[in-house]
Amino acid sequence: MKTILATDITKTVRQMCIDANTILPNDAYESICSACKTETSPVGKNILEKLVVNADIAKEERIPICQDTGYAVFFIEVGQEVYVEGNLTDAINEGVRQGYVEGYLRKSVVADPIDRVNTGDNTPAIIHYDIVPGDQMKITFAPKGFGSENMSKIAMLPPSAGYDGVVNVVLDAVRSAGPNPCPPIVVGVCVGGDFE
Repeated sequence: MKTILATDITKTVRQMCIDANTILPNDAYESICSACKTETSPVGKNILEKLVVNADIAKEERIPICQDTGYAVFFIEVGQEVYVEGNLTDAINEGVRQGYVEGYLRKSVVADPIDRVNTGDNTPAIIHYDIVPGDQMKITFAPKGFGSENMSKIAMLPPSAGYDGVVNVVLDAVRSAGPNPCPPIVVGVCVGGDFE
């Protein structure tokens, strides 16, 4: 049995929140740089070049890449042989609280979707737990931007809709989003399962 202190999880989550909002991952950065070289549209090329400059400044100055620093979403894989000393959910939320406050990240989460009162610290996080074999814990953090969340669509299709039905839903979502999502626009599609 491996023991992991909740305080260590809090420290890790705090840093993840700051890093994820100030440092663009290498694969995304390289993709944008590569697109700059092949883009033929002058407007498109200009936007991509600005994204590279923005990412460079954010990394150097340790400031957010985007003003929308997102809803804190975590995917936690906990080994069956792991014991967390303390409350794991509380440790994650405390890390979010510290990261968003100390990293000067925008706090956008509201306690109630109708009253719209901001929690002031971007908690509670959305946390997905998965119990896996072993004595390790893996924490993956995704700051889900509300701009992209706002442009998301969900649909339940009858079985007869088939491939064409899926394509039509995706094309309709892209058309209705128009220019509203922040660039670069990457369309993600998930098929199957329930609405969750």
